[in-house]
Amino acid sequence: MKPAPFWLRTLLTAVLCLGFATLSAHSIPETVVRGSFDAQGNAEITIEVNPRAWDANPIDSPSTEFSDLQKMTAAEKDEYIRKTKEVIAKSVEFTFEPIGRIQPDFDFTFGAEGGKTLTAPTDAVVLIGKWRTKIPAGLTGWKIRSLPGHKISVLFNNQVNGQDHPRFAVLFPGETSFTLDLTALQAAAPTAPSVGSVSAHGDTGSGSHIFGNFLDHGFQHVLPLRAMRTDWTRISIGLDHILFVFGIFLLSRSWKPVVTQVTAFTLAHSLTLGLAAAGWVKVPATIIEPIIAASIAAVALENIFRPNYSRWRLVIVAIFGAFHGLGFASGLSEHGIPQNGFLIALTGFNLGVEGAQLTVIALAFALTCWIRDEHAYRRWVVIPASAAIAAMGLYWAVQRIL
Repeated sequence: MKPAPFWLRTLLTAVLCLGFATLSAHSIPETVVRGSFDAQGNAEITIEVNPRAWDANPIDSPSTEFSDLQKMTAAEKDEYIRKTKEVIAKSVEFTFEPIGRIQPDFDFTFGAEGGKTLTAPTDAVVLIGKWRTKIPAGLTGWKIRSLPGHKISVLFNNQVNGQDHPRFAVLFPGETSFTLDLTALQAAAPTAPSVGSVSAHGDTGSGSHIFGNFLDHGFQHVLPLRAMRTDWTRISIGLDHILFVFGIFLLSRSWKPVVTQVTAFTLAHSLTLGLAAAGWVKVPATIIEPIIAASIAAVALENIFRPNYSRWRLVIVAIFGAFHGLGFASGLSEHGIPQNGFLIALTGFNLGVEGAQLTVIALAFALTCWIRDEHAYRRWVVIPASAAIAAMGLYWAVQRIL
């Protein structure tokens, strides 16, 4: 049988990948659990749940905005709270050791992400539950577990005596957090903390804990391998960054163009990531996300219509890299950067991102190294793949603008 025309194969590839593009990158909500403890034995457990969490497909479901909330009746708001409690019961397990599993009696209010106040009509609405209690004598530790069977990751962080604890955990379904030692935060302390627990006041290795946590988070932000073990659609978390790096690679497999482009991209996004994380640069996500999507389409289309490597390519990659850095900053700041370890956290996150990008490039080399004929490589790989990536980028750009 005579093979289909080249233009038809390219079009079909683009259409198939456009269907896959409905996995909108950076769109999966996250449940946040935060414990706050002090030396007087006071404890407050806070949980933040995005209403998208109870949707069957949280990736594509739209956010509830402040303008929507203002139109709700009291009964509709009560239903939101009921669904939130149902989601919590199915997705998060709370444990005080040695008591065992507990179920906090949360008092819910509506707010913005990060515990902020709703102000703009387009602010995404979350439900914030708070439960205040006293740490009873004999309590040794506090931890949570992300239960299997749901699609939302759970962020576990804590505050002790008004200071952010250096360790946090991003838990995918089926994973358990570290145990926070509570033995020193009560009037009648028990003889010993839980085995393997983490000091509530930090320790001499807190810097390494911060670095390791943010290194893992940076890698998972681009290439979420842990999450994909239970739900392959979680690749959409970093899919736009993966495709941009893949688009850089497709221009040429020669080491010099790849290295110089990756270096330009890295320097640019590292600079803006640091500036944004420090709060010196603030650009709304409504501007950043469409530009990131457009950058994917731009490099892919250049692979097709301007296949020769040039200095202009470096300029384009660097400019778009700066915008990607602002996108990375949102993933960094959403987990709360400890002020006493800002540079350590920033370095760890950035190295994690770089490790993921290099992994993508290594996989691209491995998948294409067997094609020796450069003409065949361009005909069968570069042009169809670039067309597909461009289609996805354009789709995301329009979707994010609208």
